Amino acid sequence: MTPQEYAYLQSFLKQKSGLVLSNDKQYLIESRLMPIARKAGLQTISDLISKLKMSSEKGLQDQVVEAMTTNESFFFRDKTPFEHFTETILPHMVANRQGKKIRIWCAAASTGQEPYSLAMCIKENAAKLNGARFEILGTDLSTEVLEKAKVGYYSQFEVQRGLPVQFLLKYFTQHGEMWQVKPEIRSMVTYKPYNLLDSFAALGQFDVIFCRNVLIYFDQATKTDIMNRLSKQMADDGFLVLGAAETVVGLSNEFKSVTGKRGLYGTARAAAAAGGGGLRPSAVGSSASGASSVGASSGGGLSSRPGLAKPALSTARSTGASAGTGSALGTTRPAGSGLRPIGTSRFSSLKK
Repeated sequence: MTPQEYAYLQSFLKQKSGLVLSNDKQYLIESRLMPIARKAGLQTISDLISKLKMSSEKGLQDQVVEAMTTNESFFFRDKTPFEHFTETILPHMVANRQGKKIRIWCAAASTGQEPYSLAMCIKENAAKLNGARFEILGTDLSTEVLEKAKVGYYSQFEVQRGLPVQFLLKYFTQHGEMWQVKPEIRSMVTYKPYNLLDSFAALGQFDVIFCRNVLIYFDQATKTDIMNRLSKQMADDGFLVLGAAETVVGLSNEFKSVTGKRGLYGTARAAAAAGGGGLRPSAVGSSASGASSVGASSGGGLSSRPGLAKPALSTARSTGASAGTGSALGTTRPAGSGLRPIGTSRFSSLKK
């Protein structure tokens, strides 16, 4: 493959998916694109690139884009976002969405572990949510990974990565060497193929958006564009959750960090209503009655909605670039094999 052909492939991927293919990723080309070339009856990568240049065949274009992305995810990844979900987001929404459906968007859902993790958190806390209704939408560029997410089948290695063993036994059914998410959890999530470069208007408004570990693979202008468009789809007192290596700083003025909550952001509209500056968990918006929007009692904190169940989660490390909840270039090294006991018999804390 010539430098000119690689430059064309870089431009093609950025245009179609926003993905920035750096100059040090040429080693991925042969292993990922040759199977597609052979399937199309082509002999070389150069032949494939020539066909891309000359053809508008969407099927081939989609295959190339999906082949150059690695979808990497695991249950309850990084723990902290799920602490935020149970400690801050759920109390706020229950206090401020009475009678209304709470809409959650996982904007880079990959193979489904993130939306199913959120669904399990909701199930665990059902008795404390005052009958609140939830809708979870999972989207991803790759139709292949979404098909896997829909059926909810995972290998033993996949379920051991971050999933408390209690949840495995409670919310999964074993089929030979595979585990399938039970219908009661699968039915809580709807999957839809979607490109983050496209308009979000048709998706409607959301109360919570998880957009984790995917923006880091876009250039600055694309990140800013996506951030600003995400803000337009969020309720004034909604929450945005980003990955550990992602931030809104220097990218968008539409969001403000929630004080003391790494990776959690509220809208700038809510910050302005609260007097500006960083948002505090007890002052993100307000309910119609004037009570704290995260259910804080008069003593402060989150004490008016105590006892939300939080799974005791294990850690799982991956190497290389990954999009935990979306698509990215890179590889992942397995952290071992075999199902091991994870967490404790009580869902007491995420901070172990």
